[in-house]
Amino acid sequence: MGAGVLKKAGSGRRRRGRGARHQAMAEINVTPMVDVMLVLLIIFMVAAPMMTVGVPLELPKTAAKAVPTEQEEPLTISLQLDGTVSMMNAPVPMEELIGRLQAVAQERDSDKVFLRADGGIEYGRVVEVMGALNAGGFANITLVTDAGGPTLTGAPASGQ
Repeated sequence: MGAGVLKKAGSGRRRRGRGARHQAMAEINVTPMVDVMLVLLIIFMVAAPMMTVGVPLELPKTAAKAVPTEQEEPLTISLQLDGTVSMMNAPVPMEELIGRLQAVAQERDSDKVFLRADGGIEYGRVVEVMGALNAGGFANITLVTDAGGPTLTGAPASGQ
């Protein structure tokens, strides 16, 4: 009888095979992936503001749609409220602007240039810089503005 009792007590336990101890885990640990994505997000959030041209301007508002971008980064000329003209981030005296534009135009494939002018600048000054751009070899001038400004009816645009 003692042997029968031992057999019943032992029958409740299953004997596992040799490979049963080392079963593969069927879960995916996403914590490292989330950590990497968080680090990349922080890096891009810090780096994105540094990728724009750094001349602070108060651009006029307009209802015009955004201009599609090209592969080659367009030349950016900025005209500040105090009259300073900057090519990309570097200030350029007005007397040297046409010469520098001609030198840049020879190196570039595109004749496209973005003109950023502060909203408080007199119209004549903006036209003077546009004339210098044309004389420097850039006929495709795009005026940069902030979207969401007033339309001809006076109502604000539905920002795009």
